[in-house]
Amino acid sequence: QVQLVESGGGLVQAGGSLKLSCAASGRTVTSYTMGWFRQVPGKAREFVASITRSGGTTYYADSVKGRFTISRDNAKNTVYLQMNSLEPEDTAVYYCAASQSVVVVKQVYEFDYWGQGTQVTVSS
Repeated sequence: QVQLVESGGGLVQAGGSLKLSCAASGRTVTSYTMGWFRQVPGKAREFVASITRSGGTTYYADSVKGRFTISRDNAKNTVYLQMNSLEPEDTAVYYCAASQSVVVVKQVYEFDYWGQGTQVTVSS
């Protein structure tokens, strides 16, 4: 079992950047495909990006493609989400998740472990 802790959220102006981190403990992240999701009150949790165990394959939601980059540092047991050109519509709680799948996945039910989330607020 792996424990996930997100950090790096905050308040930023539109057009700005933030980098989220997801630190894993308990098991190495090399055992998991990793992903980022986000959620706003009253809406379903939304897929943002995912990355395979080796980091060789990534997948993005259309809404963030070209602006966000998911990466992983297996030596640091950490996954990142670099967010550039942020828009007010990106405001949400962002969650890190781990999946036992060996391929890139994007559905909530395909992920087995979740962090507690970090708030990202983008002002216009």
